[in-house]
Amino acid sequence: MFETNPSHDKPELRPLHVALRREGLYQAAREMVADLGQWSLLNADDAATTLHCERKGGLLGGTTRVTLRVDGPEGLPSSTLHVRAEAQGGLLSNEKAVVIEFMKPFIRRVC
Repeated sequence: MFETNPSHDKPELRPLHVALRREGLYQAAREMVADLGQWSLLNADDAATTLHCERKGGLLGGTTRVTLRVDGPEGLPSSTLHVRAEAQGGLLSNEKAVVIEFMKPFIRRVC
């Protein structure tokens, strides 16, 4: 299991703080999941601004369950995206790589 943490040296492995409303960042994350080929949305909890996703990695990579959670004050342009990845099997699963796969293009999209 891997979770974004402010102490990581790579920006892609830290929670993403942006000057967007919580709902806007949540919608951008939802669109990003739809744009990534091996990713699928399992469940969207709009009230909690949380997405539960799955990233298929094939026979060796296995499947990774990814939770994208956005928090921030109601109505203010300040929000944070937290990412948690948990491998569900696979000999070469790498949760950090899955997080980076999402975060690199997402940072370009919203920053």
